[in-house]
Amino acid sequence: MGINVNTMRINSKIIPSLVAVLAILLLGAFSAQGAAKGSSIKFEEKSFDFGNVAKGNKPVSHEFEFVNDGEQNLVILSATAECGCTKPEYPQAPIPPGKRGRIKVTFNPAGFRGVFSKQVTVRTNGNPKKVRLIIKGNVQ
Repeated sequence: MGINVNTMRINSKIIPSLVAVLAILLLGAFSAQGAAKGSSIKFEEKSFDFGNVAKGNKPVSHEFEFVNDGEQNLVILSATAECGCTKPEYPQAPIPPGKRGRIKVTFNPAGFRGVFSKQVTVRTNGNPKKVRLIIKGNVQ
């Protein structure tokens, strides 16, 4: 088993070139991935204070406005409240890039008295994956 000096010379010239080409291809692939921005949800506000709410059975609502500031469709996967007194409503259709949407949160003060703070958890396919919205007030 002899070592062929000519083969070693060719390999020593080709291998660095192949490594350089491979590195360039990998960098290009990662750059393309990084350049493509997915969906992204951005709220105008994440908290709303109703102030004083009259005691009784009349629910109060607030709409939290958001924008998809990403480059792909935004999908609201769910919006869930921590209790049955709070009801979120959210868009079922995908929100295109640059378009706005609203999440309506309704609080029913029946049976409540005093200060309240309720949380709605919004889950999306975008960035961030989870957002918490808060409504608060004082039932008189």
